[in-house]
Amino acid sequence: MQLAAIIVSLVLIVVGVALFGRALLQIYNFMRLGQPVPAGTRTNDPTQRTITVAKEFLGHTRMNRWGIVGVAHWFVAVGFFSLLLTIVNAIGQLFQADWLLPVIGDWAPYNVFVEFLGTMTALGILVLIVIRQLSKPNKPGRKSRFAGSNFGQAYFVEAVILIVGVCIFMLHALEGAQHHVDGYEASFFISYPVVAWLRDLDVSTLQNLTYFFAGLKIATSFIWMITVALKTDMGVAWHRFLAFPNIWFKRNADGETSLGALLPMTSGGKPINFEDPGEDDVFGVSQVEQFSWKGLLDFSTCTECGRCQSQCPAWNTGKPLSPKLLIMSLRDNAHAKAPYLLAGGGKTVEGEEKASEEQLKDVPAAALAEAERPLIGTAEENGVIDPDVLWSCTTCGACVEQCPVDIEHVDHIVDMRRYQVMIESAFPSEAGTMLKNLEKKGNPWGLAKKQRLEWTKEVDFEVPVVGKDIEDLTEVEYLYWVGCAGALEDRAKKTTKAFAELLHIAGVKFAIMGGDEKCTGDSARRLGNEPLFQELGMENVMALNTAFGEELDDEGKVVAESAKPKSAKKIVATCPHCLNTLGNEYPQLGGDYEVIHHTQLLQHLVDEGKLVPVTPVEGIITYHDPCYLGRHNKIYTPPREIIGKVPGLRNEEMHRHKERGFCCGAGGARMWMEERIGKRINNERVDEALSLNPDIVSTACPFCLVMLTDSVNGKKNDGKAKESIQVVDVAQLLLDSVRTPVDPAGEPEPENEPEPEPVK
Repeated sequence: MQLAAIIVSLVLIVVGVALFGRALLQIYNFMRLGQPVPAGTRTNDPTQRTITVAKEFLGHTRMNRWGIVGVAHWFVAVGFFSLLLTIVNAIGQLFQADWLLPVIGDWAPYNVFVEFLGTMTALGILVLIVIRQLSKPNKPGRKSRFAGSNFGQAYFVEAVILIVGVCIFMLHALEGAQHHVDGYEASFFISYPVVAWLRDLDVSTLQNLTYFFAGLKIATSFIWMITVALKTDMGVAWHRFLAFPNIWFKRNADGETSLGALLPMTSGGKPINFEDPGEDDVFGVSQVEQFSWKGLLDFSTCTECGRCQSQCPAWNTGKPLSPKLLIMSLRDNAHAKAPYLLAGGGKTVEGEEKASEEQLKDVPAAALAEAERPLIGTAEENGVIDPDVLWSCTTCGACVEQCPVDIEHVDHIVDMRRYQVMIESAFPSEAGTMLKNLEKKGNPWGLAKKQRLEWTKEVDFEVPVVGKDIEDLTEVEYLYWVGCAGALEDRAKKTTKAFAELLHIAGVKFAIMGGDEKCTGDSARRLGNEPLFQELGMENVMALNTAFGEELDDEGKVVAESAKPKSAKKIVATCPHCLNTLGNEYPQLGGDYEVIHHTQLLQHLVDEGKLVPVTPVEGIITYHDPCYLGRHNKIYTPPREIIGKVPGLRNEEMHRHKERGFCCGAGGARMWMEERIGKRINNERVDEALSLNPDIVSTACPFCLVMLTDSVNGKKNDGKAKESIQVVDVAQLLLDSVRTPVDPAGEPEPENEPEPEPVK
């Protein structure tokens, strides 16, 4: 047995190490097929990036959101890397059954560590195996996050970890028996009962058991290594290596999720100048090799855990998009096509569009066939990604928020949309109306710009307008960016008027733009029309910089040395999409502003006593988190704080809230597209709200307000919702409570609170 174990183990070690080294080189060459990224965007602040990797791995900061799964995975992950010396120990035990590692082999702290972590690794993988079995994809309604994952690969990896964990435990116990441990001690604080049982066996049996478990551990470990080396697209195995660089190279060095702003369009690693694009510039992604190398790394790192899938509003309402399956499809396409690309296929060679037949003669037929597949296409076209998958995305960011290895799904989806819109003109027809309206009228509804100020006639106080009532914003504290919905959509206008009235009551000096402003371009950009976003954005930036008192040159850029007095550049917005675009994306266009959401300002005014909620608003309320306010900008507390200050309200949280909040269905330009597949996302969200039997459904976004109101009204008509239920913005609630109630005689009741002082 000893001789057989030695021969088999040594052969497997040599073959495994050689193949694994070759696989690492293949993966490196594969990643180089991707496009470069703008200089410094993925390598800035290396110290902070290293700290981020250490925090996310050692703290399992993303995995631990999933309770026991995170704890079990921590032991498995840490055990894999920290118990590598047990392989060296096992090799030594093949030649001498009672062999110990030099220096530390009989050191109690090391033995306690091996004993504890080896045992917990085995228990941890058992927990994960049980969880996988309980979550098999036979649950109704796509409820399993593992639906579509490669179960065979997962079972193989789990079996390997379990076998290795058992072997580590048994070999440690056998050490105790062979070294005559005859009493309980720290080094064997878990395995001592097994040690006591093994002590009764003769020396020959103990040695043969040692050879068996040492050989089994080595054989299992290196069979795993050979398997993954031969299958470099096996994400469920390779993520344990690729996750580290994928996290290190993530968009934000400080560890923040890759949400908020979209990345500017680049070609060959350089931003595209849409006023004068280069002849060779590539717009969007039409082939997998047109993704950046970080994109290819993302695809290969996916571990198929399905956390993104479980949170995706499209998948949960019967649509074809699963972020997990999307990434897996891109990974499989990239790896299958890699031999063709590495041979020069898809690149210009000496003026030819494709590599010569001589260069491609050794490329496998399967790779050549994969190269012919369109990246975006229907099943009949043999496309890698179906168009319905692409257009189902609301860009809500739930997938990016939940991914434990920091895959940037939204960026990849938008990159593919950009090619479809800008080159193929292939997108849902309804969105075309929105784009035409933006181009001609500067707003998605196609209404005249003069209508942007109509709401100001419906309030009984003066609303200062920049360029009309005041010269610029140096005279006020805030610019109130009303936005297209807030100015033009009837339901959103109620929020606009309520917020403006609250600012007036609190004595806050503010002003609005004069109606010449355009849509921020959020929907155009997320649909994939980057040039239109750039056009709208640059016009708005020029208008804003002028309004803030900046001196501009002939190109509309700020003159840095200008002595002209400037305002503080503070903007408050009631729309999270405007908030996100103004605050996170306009810096890409030369506009740097301090942008806050109206709930943040209102919370501050309430805390300062400038607004005093006194009138009770009775009933049960549930709050819906807008995706672009919550996940994209991490603003969860202010709306809830305001609701908590309104007397009479009892807040009930929906099952999915805050980081796991469920989308209303309007993001990603879906506001302007029909929902023809599966259940409407807003109906799913409203069903969840109605399960709490609330009197009020509240939110803090005009898009969400429209979507939730439409669904609630539909359910009222169908008799599924009580007639009294309201859908309102948080600002409307606060105004109802701040207003002094009127008694039957028509005289205001005396106020208990002193008149608030104006904000200075």
